[in-house]
Amino acid sequence: MPTETTPRQLKIISQLRVDQVPQLSRLTPDQLLDMQAVASVLPFRVNNYVLEDLIDWDNIPADPIYQLVFPQPGMLAPADFARMRALIASGAARPEVTAAAREIQHQMNPHPAGQKQLNVPAQDGKPVPGMQHKYRETVLFFPLAGQTCHAYCTYCFRWAQFVGIEDLKFASGEPEVLVRYLRAHPEVTSVLFTGGDPMVMNASVLRRYIEPLLDPSLNLLSIRIGTKSLAYWPYRFVTDPDADDVLRLFEQVRQSGRNMAIMSHYTHPRELQRDIARIAVARVRSAGALVRCQAPIIRHVNDSAEIWAELWREQIRNNTVPYYAFVERDTGPKEYFRVPLARCLDIYNGALRKVSGLGRTVRGPSMSCTPGKVVVDGVAEIGGEKVFVLKFLQGRNPAWTGQVFFAAYDEQAAWLDELKPAFGESEFFYEAELREMQARGNAQVWVDAPEAAAVAAALIEEN
Repeated sequence: MPTETTPRQLKIISQLRVDQVPQLSRLTPDQLLDMQAVASVLPFRVNNYVLEDLIDWDNIPADPIYQLVFPQPGMLAPADFARMRALIASGAARPEVTAAAREIQHQMNPHPAGQKQLNVPAQDGKPVPGMQHKYRETVLFFPLAGQTCHAYCTYCFRWAQFVGIEDLKFASGEPEVLVRYLRAHPEVTSVLFTGGDPMVMNASVLRRYIEPLLDPSLNLLSIRIGTKSLAYWPYRFVTDPDADDVLRLFEQVRQSGRNMAIMSHYTHPRELQRDIARIAVARVRSAGALVRCQAPIIRHVNDSAEIWAELWREQIRNNTVPYYAFVERDTGPKEYFRVPLARCLDIYNGALRKVSGLGRTVRGPSMSCTPGKVVVDGVAEIGGEKVFVLKFLQGRNPAWTGQVFFAAYDEQAAWLDELKPAFGESEFFYEAELREMQARGNAQVWVDAPEAAAVAAALIEEN
């Protein structure tokens, strides 16, 4: 009889057909057509573990994991949905469907928060492909072979990586480019491999990217991997043919004196409640890697304090670290998943009240927006005015980090650019400087700053 540790073959499904996904036979032809219309614009991909072990098919369409991976009509604006549905229903030729989808995709803010305009660094006067450098100490790297996932989340702010538009992608197949950049920027102490999902790569390819970073002459303190694999394909760390090789690579990072962190995306407690998921986490931790957990607060999936409290309790039970509760980014199907900031704050605070101090390591609700990571710290009444208390957890200018500022309270606002400054101010304190960054086309004001040089010198001395 198969057990949790019996090897399982990964089966990827990327088409919404009953012959591909037999469970869809529960749907009517009209419901299936609705989903196909949305999937012609937004990416769809799922696997056999998610289908067979995570979704409660007796509870569709309300099941949260079903909402998390299967397209829903409300994910497109009504006019766009009607247009795509009519094209699919009429049997329109693929080029016509693709052309219509491209128009809609480009209107959905495919690269929010200045990713293309402000985050791409330059070296030798040229943009560095497959890399983002938004915050002084951290570089994001997008390995070419890791630009897909074991399954796609319908809310994913990186959906533009997966729809086949080359000029929207971040990707690099050259690890040496990353090493060269790090040598030129000793202020960088952390590299985050992201995607897609880097854990779709086999161990030997993953090693090609990570091993060069273990050179003692580099000033790295940590290597991070952003991944949903612990939730969507935990066999990656347990029974896949190279699972042990992956764990040995994590051990090698730790032995080099660096922190090895897996930035895991758990959106619902069910993703941690399967035995194989618990085993996978235990094996990753046994290799010396720290597992930190993050997810956005999203409608239809986890928009309640009790769900978040249960999620954090599961993370504590599995010896992982609750890390971030994000606000859903302003991209893709944002209206479908939208939760106003006031409601996000209620959910976050309500969940905090239900857990011990070990669950209160999580930061949120946090917006990863153009100027930086901004947390909604609370609501207050100051001088007779009700305001949001906001705080920078990270800033494009490091001097912004930790600064508190105030916005007029707005029950419906769901993103920073929907807020207005409090107390009659004309703009937030950072906006003039941010405009200067946008005019330059980059945000690296910190590269030559005295503080950055001091940090780099201290790290070099330490090493």
